[in-house]
Order: sequence, then C-alpha cells, then structure tokens
Amino acid sequence: MDQVTAVELRAALTSAARRPEERWSLARLVRPVPSAALDAAVRDWLGGGSRVGEDVAGLAELLAQEAASRPWLAEELLLWRARIATDPEPVSGGGATNTVGTSARITGPVVQARDVTGGIHFHPAPEPAVVVPPTVPRQLPPVPGHFINRQDELAALDRLLSSHRDSPVIAVISGPAGVGKTTLARRWLLGRAESFPDGQLYVDLRGHSPDGPARPGELLTELLRSFGHERIPAELNEQAALWRSVTADARIALLLDNVFSAAQVRPLLPGSRSALTAVTSRNRLTMLGLDGAAFLQLGVLGTTDAVELLARRVGADRVRREPEAALAMVEACAGLPLAVCVAGARLAARPRQPLAVMARALNGGEEGALNALRVGGESAVRAALQESYRLLVPELAAGYRRLSVLPVPVITPPVVAAVCQVSLDEADRLLDELAEVNLLEDLGPDQRTGLGRYRFHDLLRAHARERAAAEESVEGVERAVRSVVDFYLSAATAAEGLLTPSHLTLRRDYARPPGPPPFAGATGALCWLDAERAALMGVLRAAAERGWHAAAWQLADALWPLAIRLRPYDLWIEAHEIGLMAARRDGDRDGISRMLTSGGVGLYSVGRYEEAASWFQQALDAAEEGVARFTARGEEEGLAAARRGAGQALHGLGQTSRLAGRLTEARAYFGRALALREDIGHRRGAALTRLALGDTALAAGRFDEALPHLVEAREGLLAERDVHDAARALAYLGRAHALRDGVRHEHAERQLLDALGEFEAIGSVPWQARVLELLGQGAEERGDTERARDWYEQSLARYGPVNRSDRQRLEERLRTLP
Repeated sequence: MDQVTAVELRAALTSAARRPEERWSLARLVRPVPSAALDAAVRDWLGGGSRVGEDVAGLAELLAQEAASRPWLAEELLLWRARIATDPEPVSGGGATNTVGTSARITGPVVQARDVTGGIHFHPAPEPAVVVPPTVPRQLPPVPGHFINRQDELAALDRLLSSHRDSPVIAVISGPAGVGKTTLARRWLLGRAESFPDGQLYVDLRGHSPDGPARPGELLTELLRSFGHERIPAELNEQAALWRSVTADARIALLLDNVFSAAQVRPLLPGSRSALTAVTSRNRLTMLGLDGAAFLQLGVLGTTDAVELLARRVGADRVRREPEAALAMVEACAGLPLAVCVAGARLAARPRQPLAVMARALNGGEEGALNALRVGGESAVRAALQESYRLLVPELAAGYRRLSVLPVPVITPPVVAAVCQVSLDEADRLLDELAEVNLLEDLGPDQRTGLGRYRFHDLLRAHARERAAAEESVEGVERAVRSVVDFYLSAATAAEGLLTPSHLTLRRDYARPPGPPPFAGATGALCWLDAERAALMGVLRAAAERGWHAAAWQLADALWPLAIRLRPYDLWIEAHEIGLMAARRDGDRDGISRMLTSGGVGLYSVGRYEEAASWFQQALDAAEEGVARFTARGEEEGLAAARRGAGQALHGLGQTSRLAGRLTEARAYFGRALALREDIGHRRGAALTRLALGDTALAAGRFDEALPHLVEAREGLLAERDVHDAARALAYLGRAHALRDGVRHEHAERQLLDALGEFEAIGSVPWQARVLELLGQGAEERGDTERARDWYEQSLARYGPVNRSDRQRLEERLRTLP
C-alpha cells in the first residue's frame, strides 16, 4: 500500500477548503482515529472562516503521521486525495447557503446540531433523474369532438362492467376498419376514469400494420415502464409474470388497440381482479372467450347519425342547404365514420365548394386504381381517401406519400424535417395540415421529449403507400427511407457522444450530412433514446433488410448508452445480433469486434453464459489474428486497435466466467486482460479489470487480495471521471472491509454509505439497492438482525418486483433472519 505524504495532503487540504462537502467528508473519515490533537486540528480547520486553506501544514503533518501507522487511514486518504484531484471546482451561486459560527460558510447539504456523531453522511444533490417517480398513468388519447351517438353500444358496455364487479373484465370491440372502434373505446373508458384511480393505459398492437404487429416484449416493456419500472427482464414469460405482479392489486383500465389475434392479448392481460381490459380488433377474437371475454360487434352508423357526423364536420347550415347531396355523401361512405370524417374534412377546408361536388366524386371514385388495397367492404373509405388525396397541394401530397414508407410507428417533426428536407417549422406545419384533413392522427407531445407525435391509421398508411408505389420512383422511396435511417443514426450517435463518449470510436457513414440532434444535453439525449426505442429498432431492422449493412451495425453500436443505462435486454441482444450479421456482410473488422463484445455483455447479463463466451472468444480470435497481421506489416495504428480489442475480449471472457461461478478461470482471464491493458496504456480499461479482479477475489473469500485491486480501481476510475464505476469500486471496498474486519464495521459501513450517496447522486437505482443489500449482509453477519432487516427491506423496495432473481434473493434473506 502506498503511503500518503504531508506535501500531498497539504495540497489536497488547500483545495478542499473551497469544497465544504469534502471538508466534512474528511472530518467523517478521521473520526474513528483516537487522537485528541488530530481532532482539535480538524475542528480548527473546519471552523477557520477566512483562514480556511491558509495554514494547513500542521493538519497535513498530523494526518500523515496517523496514516503511517493505520493502513486503512492511508488507503482512505489516498482515495480522498484522488477525488479532490479529479473533481472540478464547485460553481458558485445557485445553491443553498447557510451561515455557521461567525464567518465560515458552507454551501449545499447542512446538518445543524449540538453534537454530531456517526451515521451522518452528505451526498451531492442528484442530477435530474432519467426516470421520473411514477405518477398515475393517464395515457388514453382524447376523444375527437365530433364523436356521435353510440348510446346503445355505451350502455351495453356499461352493463358488462356492472356485471363483473368481482372479476376482471375483458371487453372485445370488433368491426370493420374505419367503423370507430377505437373512438368508442376511448369514449367509454374516459367517461369512467374515476373507476380506475390507478391509471388508464393505452397500447397500439399494430395488428394490421404493413410492417407487422408489435412485439409482445416491446409492449410489455412500455406497460411496465408506465409504472416506473426500468429493469425489465429479458424473457417474455418473465415480463408477463412481472406485469401480472405489478398489476395484482391495481384498479386500472387498459386499452389494447388494433389487435390481430387472441395470442397477442394474453401476455398483456393485467393480474388484477379489478382491472378492465378493452380490446379493439377487425377480427372477432372468439378465442378470448376462453379467458372470460365478452364481445361487442360494432356496426356502421345509421343514416341519421352519419348525416349528423357530417354536419359537425362541415357545418349544419351547409347540410341543410344541400340535404340530398349530404345524404348521397354518407351513403357513398357506407356509414363508416372514418370515410365521413375524411370527406367532411376536405369540405370543411373548402367552405364555398358545394356538397354535390364531393358527392359526385365519391360515387364516381377511382376504384380501379385502389383495387389492390381492397379489404372486405371498405371501398367507401378508399374512395373518400382518394378524393381527399386528390385535393392536397403537391407539397402535402408528397409528404403523405413519403412518410408512409418509413419503418417507424410514430412520426415526429424532426423526422419529417429530415425526410422532406424542410425546416422544423415547415415540418410542424406539414404534420398539422395532414392531421387537419384527417390523414394523420395527432397523438399529442411525448412526455419525455416534448416532441409532437403523429401516426397513420393503418388504412391511411396502406392508401399512402399505394400512392407512393404509383407516383414515387424506386429511387425516391429509397431516398426517403435512407433519410430516416441517417437521421436516427446521427441522432443516436450524438446521444452516444454525450452519454458514453469513450465508446464513440468507430466510423459513421451517412448518405448526406446529418442535421442537429433533436435534444440538448445528456439528460435530453437519454430521454430521446428512451422515447424512440421502437423507432430505433424499426429503422435498424429496415437498414439490414435493405442491405445497408454499415448503417445497420453502426446504429446498433450507437445504441450502447441506451443498452447500458436502461438495460432493455431484448432490444440490446436483438440489435447486436442484427448488427453482427451486418458487420460481417460489410466486412468491417472493427464493427465485428464491437458487435461481439458489446453483444456479449448483453448475453451474460441475462444469464446466457455459453453464448456470451462464444461471442467473446470469437472477438479474441479475431483480435489475435489482427495482432499477428499488423505486426507483420508494421502498422502501429492497426496493431494498437487489435490489442485493445483483445483486452476487451479477455475482460468479457473473465466477466462471463465470474458470473457463471468459474472463479479460477475468471481470475486467469482478468489477469491476462490487465497485463495487456496496462501495457497499451488503456487506463480506464485497466481500472475496470482491477475492479473485476477485486470482485472475483471477494467472491473467492480472498479479502486481502481484493483490497489493493479495489483501491487502485477506485483511484483510476476517479482519474478517468467514471463516477458510476468508481462508486462500484467503493461499494466493493466497503464489502471487503466488512468481511475482513468483522465486528469493527464502522469503516466498512462508512464506505458503503458513501457509495450509496454517490449512486443516489447519479440516479443508479439498481446499485442503490445492491449497496443497501451489502449493508444488510454486514449487519446480519454481526448479529444485528433488526438493522439487517431494515437494510434488506430498503433494498427490496428499490429492487422492487422488476428483477425476479434479486427479489427472490432478498425475500429469502428476510425469511431466514431470526
């Protein structure tokens, strides 16, 4: 263990004098030392007012003397000095200010008391959390103002609800496209919001989307995140079980919209007897009868109601002036609300146009051109769409066509700006005008990003794609899709640069220069990645399918901060499986290596150890082949990259072995990785491998071996400004001291509490839970069962029901306490 000198401490004390939290951190650190002289010197230093930082030589000498005979104090002082040396100077202003004594000033957290003893620790104010504490979800889109009648259907649904007071309700509303199933379901549920105080949730299953239905795992992830859960299991059956657990006692309403089959519905059913699930589908879904579902077949509007709906869209005066034309219009629309609304929207935009003109157009139509899109008896919808489309100005018509071919479920203004090559203001206007004429649905702004969201009804998308096939060149369609791929690649890369800059080392290829990202700052970047998960994966799949291999693996690479921060394991693994295939087809060795190592992390994180080991071994084999090749050629740059890749692969193999319980094997891999990383000067990588070696030694019960690795890891990670992994090192240090020192636990507990504070400051809830569990283990090992129970209960509350293995482990610990 290196010794800390008085000269080094004097410099650190001078710097810490301007940092109140570091002054108090030192005071807590030296409190266990039985030295009256040191205690008095620290008190004088803390209350020195204007003299703080001026004369610290005496305190530095005392600290150095005490550290020479107390290795634990030397270790702590080295870590404290490293933190002082790497942390930026505090920014003055903007925080709370408190006056203590005469002239000493402390900014930030303060405790005012006569005597201060153990147990108090100060944490920096946390950054705004990426995940807002869960509020009651109210996700149902509003009902359009022109909703008409449906009183009989609403009454039937009410009767269904009242007849199931002691059991869950599943109401299936079926009918042809455009008949108003979703609008009816929204109207019914929104009118009964008070019956569901725990929330009303909405999911679009995209059952008839040209791009295929939504995946159950994607939908369950969104539902779970609506209740504030971020650590989502990777396997579908675990996700469904978790969803049932989360909703076990919840009084919620869930609208499952655009369902294709009963099999889509079953994993999404809540676990509560007080839950209501409304399902809309073009199909009858009779197999849901096995689950206790009741069925409502929704028909078209009667003539009187259809004329009333038209009057609300175009104005009652116009309908009264031309009653025959109004009747001809609604008959041509076959009573389908969507067709009436689309036709009415066009007339509303042309107040001087006679209704008779639209009636003739609807009855004449261009069905020949639309036969390819015919589904059942829906020609009336298509006739109305064709007439509305014919009246669009060229700019809007082009936007309508091009947006329909994009592989994204929801469209935002930045996407439109990129695809249509217009400004954001023009993109907003284009979306507003298409929504105004009922060719797009306005979903309102996203709560995470504030960006407006729009989508196509599936019939509208089908019509728009038919028009794109007829009027756009193949090159034009390719250009539109490539534009959205480049947009998401450039935006995700910008987020990667803000959130994980050390990871942004590989090339990016764009068909055209990228524009500015649709977010500001690291928090905005993560919120955008979070909100755009489905779109990012849709774009990645589309790039791979179209043979844009470089774009596919580069986008998978750019999703690293989303994967490592939010842990969507199914997305993580699928993205890297697609990316690996794309990188191989692209022939990019660096891309292949990155996909193997980053994807391997996702695999071992969900317990797929053999697959992870295979991926890391492939990466190691390729890296060692590269080392030989570049050595023979004398290419220093390529050689350095290959050796760095080998270090990453060895570390991954070590971590896989560690998690699989093969500790001797893990230690060997980590040893090789550390030697290589230190040799090439990869400081952060070496620190991470030391952290892993310390963890492995702890698991093997070799506490004295673990400590120097963990101390060096902490120092190295602080020097690299990796606050998350530095906090992990501190937590493991606390655990190592707890296991080594036994009943002399104060030092270990202080380290764990400080680590807890650091994880709270960066918003890492999973590691907060882990540290609380470690505190509980220490208390239990000392025989303090009440304190252990308190720590375990706090840990369980933060793990929550999200990670089944963690929950089961904590529950077992609580059960076995005396």
